[in-house]
Amino acid sequence: MNYSQYTPAEQPAMTATSRHVFSIGLPASSSAAERRFPLTPEAVSILTERGFSVDIESGAGAPIHYTDNQYAAAGARIVDRETALRRDIVIHLAAMKPVDIRRMRRGALLFTLLDLEHQSAESIRALLNQGIVAIAIDLIQDRMGNTPFADILSEIDGRASIATASALLADSVHGKGILLGGVAGVVACEVAILGSGIAACAAARSAAGLGALVRMFDDDVYSLRRASRELGPWLVGSSLHPRVLESALRTADVVIATPTANPIAIDSTTASLMKRGVITFDLTAGHNTFPSIDHVDLAEASPVDNSMAGTRRVCYTNAGSAVPRTAAMALSDTFTTTLQNLLSYDGVTNAIKLLPGLQKAVYTFLGKAVNADIAAIVNTRRVDINIYLTLS
Repeated sequence: MNYSQYTPAEQPAMTATSRHVFSIGLPASSSAAERRFPLTPEAVSILTERGFSVDIESGAGAPIHYTDNQYAAAGARIVDRETALRRDIVIHLAAMKPVDIRRMRRGALLFTLLDLEHQSAESIRALLNQGIVAIAIDLIQDRMGNTPFADILSEIDGRASIATASALLADSVHGKGILLGGVAGVVACEVAILGSGIAACAAARSAAGLGALVRMFDDDVYSLRRASRELGPWLVGSSLHPRVLESALRTADVVIATPTANPIAIDSTTASLMKRGVITFDLTAGHNTFPSIDHVDLAEASPVDNSMAGTRRVCYTNAGSAVPRTAAMALSDTFTTTLQNLLSYDGVTNAIKLLPGLQKAVYTFLGKAVNADIAAIVNTRRVDINIYLTLS
């Protein structure tokens, strides 16, 4: 055999690329008012398969009824708080305390809620001193201009408010002992909803599904029209005419305030016209819709505190925190997509530079306040983030 006629063929060679693997830290919530947790074990499993390493503080998943063993089986390391805070990426939904921020790695990435109501000047200064890139997840937008984190949390708030109201009305000891939807021959309860956004529509859909009579009010006629078109003819929609609204509040068994373009405030005179024992929810950011009514935070209240306490009027806040596991499952889906973008764009700075929707959510960037509201808290000028992104 003439071996000279054979030409050796090129063989593929194994190559390796160096790729930074991001570490994610999941410390337990430092606020009793925030029971929601960002990632379930299923989400942790997906992230570890995609190359992330995940460290979770021992016991952090307890509020959503997941154990350390379940997170460990999904690929996470169970660590102390100090270690969880020292990761490349830290996810902590509540506003962080200065002592925790100082433990973070310089230049680390923080995913959190903006929560201006609980942001302190000391915490923001700590973020600036540590050079933390802080991103408010509720401000993140997708390519279509939607806010996926804020929208899903709003939907949960709306549905949770009706679920809670239904349970409170049916309570024969502290409530009225009635069904929200009534039965044949018994008039259904009336639900008045202020606003016509995602939270309002979610609440209206749940209430109508239980058989309640639902009225929706908003001063944005176009938003109200979209809600009416989406929900159907069973919804009674109206502009915010004072007399019409007052009439609805007089007879409503449940009143739910949701975000509107122009904030609504129900004064003490109007509030006094509402039924004794009426159940009110304030799903707005500042919880200022019913200033004259006692507020109960569902994230901190015990089952006894959650009661209507006889005929006393009570306004409930943080409805979504009453169902933290549902919130965790919903947030996990969105977080896995967002974190995958960091790998796809090869780093935090590139992702912020190339994703305008992510860029809009940054409020501190490498020692500078780049959000006007955050800058105002520490009495400094907002810096345009594009200046730094252009130079990086």
